[in-house]
Amino acid sequence: MKKGDIALESIRTAYRKKIWSKFMKAVKEFELIEDGDKIAVGVSGGKDSLLLCKLFQELKKDRSKNFEVAFISMNPGFGAMDMEKFKENLEELDIPCEIFDANVWEIAFKEDPQRPCFLCAKMRRGVLYNKVEELGYNKLALGHHFDDVVETTLINMFYAGTVKTMIPKVKSTSGKMTLIRPMVYIRERDIIAYTRRNEIEAMSCGCPIEAGKVDSKRKEIKELLASLEEKNSNIKQSIFNSMKNINLEYVMGYTRGNKKDKEED
Repeated sequence: MKKGDIALESIRTAYRKKIWSKFMKAVKEFELIEDGDKIAVGVSGGKDSLLLCKLFQELKKDRSKNFEVAFISMNPGFGAMDMEKFKENLEELDIPCEIFDANVWEIAFKEDPQRPCFLCAKMRRGVLYNKVEELGYNKLALGHHFDDVVETTLINMFYAGTVKTMIPKVKSTSGKMTLIRPMVYIRERDIIAYTRRNEIEAMSCGCPIEAGKVDSKRKEIKELLASLEEKNSNIKQSIFNSMKNINLEYVMGYTRGNKKDKEED
């Protein structure tokens, strides 16, 4: 049995409750996949996107939804060894993936060597979105998970002074495509466990930021959350829930009724 077949099998069995059921919950609750959709799955080569590919393959296999799916990957400047490992994983996991080059890292680090993350993320999104639209897909699926949502919430609060997070379904700025995140209920620890069980050696990011050579705000938030969890194991769930339970009556600057309502009064 191929590694790809084993990986699919374990999603429905050993990880049915922790992964498959949570994937399906998000798909149904947020109406992420509809009949007639043409969905591109963004594949970075890391553990999250590889799992997302297998989830879509499994959903496609049971034919509960009538949709098309394809797997695409942008090479932002990976080294030869990283690319070799990526392609090896794709082959072993039986994931047919189109890879296209974009020299994002070189440009981002040239513009801002110490803090290139913002520009890098913006450029990667732009290039990927344009490619998806060019290929004629109406949805792009990304592998952001539960922990990403929690961390993004705190990053925005601590460093951007705003209350917002990653949401499961959102239109692209062009309006031509919808971004979906079917793994928002899946915990990172369960993705790691799944990857280890199936002996999947996900490709490292290859980026010096993620490798710890340069400070990373996300890394700081991860460490903070880990320390908070020692005292309150439910802290991440509370933060996640808070983004679904915002009480606008108690948000500074919010006024009940809009300007038009007041003028009519």
